[in-house]
Amino acid sequence: MAKQIFINLAVKDLQKSLDFYTALGFENNPTFSDDTAKCMVWSENIFVMIMTHEKFATFATKPIADTKSTLAGLFSLSVDSVDEVNRILTNGLDAGGTEPSEMKDYGFMQQRTIEDFDGHTWEIFYMDVTKFPTEQPNG
Repeated sequence: MAKQIFINLAVKDLQKSLDFYTALGFENNPTFSDDTAKCMVWSENIFVMIMTHEKFATFATKPIADTKSTLAGLFSLSVDSVDEVNRILTNGLDAGGTEPSEMKDYGFMQQRTIEDFDGHTWEIFYMDVTKFPTEQPNG
């Protein structure tokens, strides 16, 4: 079996979150979804489980963080072009997400950040490794 990653997120409004993640380009896998959780597929090996707080609490060993006011993690997704970065962000903003900072351009990588309704933070980026600096400054 291929190695996979499942990111589990507690959300307050499952339907709004389903719509938001669908707008970003995730697809729902109904096999692993019910009225308390939705399995959102980014690629064949990357999944995001969005769960009601009640469902999430059944797995948690600590209180659920208030991700609207506290950063609990940064999740980064690579895409094939800057145009795709911009398209995903536009779709996410149209679906109610917020962009907490301006686009960052590192020369070899362009990145934009979007937050969902619960404050979960996603960095969507395009990286062109051919533009990665080969000389590292002395430090």
